[in-house]
Amino acid sequence: MKFEYLIFNLVVLFGPLILSFDKKVHYYTEWPRVFKSMTIPLIIFIIWDSIVAGRHWWFNHAYTLDFRFLNLPVGEWLFFITIPYSTLFIWEVLHAYFKNRYFKERRVRVYLAFLMIIMAVPLFYYGKEYTALVSLAFGAVLMLDKILKTRILNQSLSFYYLGIIFCLMFIFNGYLTARPVVLYGVQYQLNLRIFTIPIEDFIYGFTHLLFCTIIYEKLIRKENG
Repeated sequence: MKFEYLIFNLVVLFGPLILSFDKKVHYYTEWPRVFKSMTIPLIIFIIWDSIVAGRHWWFNHAYTLDFRFLNLPVGEWLFFITIPYSTLFIWEVLHAYFKNRYFKERRVRVYLAFLMIIMAVPLFYYGKEYTALVSLAFGAVLMLDKILKTRILNQSLSFYYLGIIFCLMFIFNGYLTARPVVLYGVQYQLNLRIFTIPIEDFIYGFTHLLFCTIIYEKLIRKENG
């Protein structure tokens, strides 16, 4: 069914959108900040996506509309809106209902960031372009968290947040890859999978959503002084 990727996005959005009016979370009041937070990541990831579409991955015409803009179906454009909207909702729910605490700053994050960035060089050399790009991007986002002092990865609730995101990736990305709505050029990746999901997809997803969350937290702190 050609509307399937569109329906997928509606399913992802439905729960968080309905629950946005919860009295304790009142997520609807955060909508301006939410959309600001997803804008820069959307631009960067759409450019990335459109450049590699047809090589690193492509979209099954059986489950997507034939219309393409910048090589991407409408469902893929919506993906970069519905997914961060829903995950930032989870971030707000966790902060509304659970206690949060900050851990002492550790150098391990900086070391990990540099390691991910350095690893991209041999990966590019051996033609594993998708793996190299996600390694480079994830390292850059780790550094951004440090530079902007948002300390996302120093918060206790972040472990629950990332755990929930992982489980949701397993469900939703598992659907996209098992159906398959998205197909891959395995020569550009390590071809190691969890179920039907390339491990690169998990890093790609975490990078995108951490990027949105970092900007979101930065906006909160800027507006709160």
